[in-house]
Amino acid sequence: MGTDQYHEPPSELPAETRTFARMCASLAEEAEAIGWYVQRMAVEPDADSRAIMLDSLGEEFKHFSMELEFLLRRTPLWREIAYGILFTEGDIVRHGEASEAEATGD
Repeated sequence: MGTDQYHEPPSELPAETRTFARMCASLAEEAEAIGWYVQRMAVEPDADSRAIMLDSLGEEFKHFSMELEFLLRRTPLWREIAYGILFTEGDIVRHGEASEAEATGD
């Protein structure tokens, strides 16, 4: 089993933390795949090929979203901060600062 995703010895980490790390790694991989599909579709001249890539991109969005939800359900502070940022209108940075301050009491 690879340990590149760990910054501490895996044997010293509880199972819950190892699962969390795996899901973070999966989330990053899905984000990377999303970026790849967007780039490929931007330069692909064949409409049928782009349609297939678009279908694949939808799968990546789904997986990214499921992994994010998994992590948010297990990390109340992250969920609280994200709740103040996601699906809002206006300045993203301001929402982020306000959400973090509210969640952490700063």
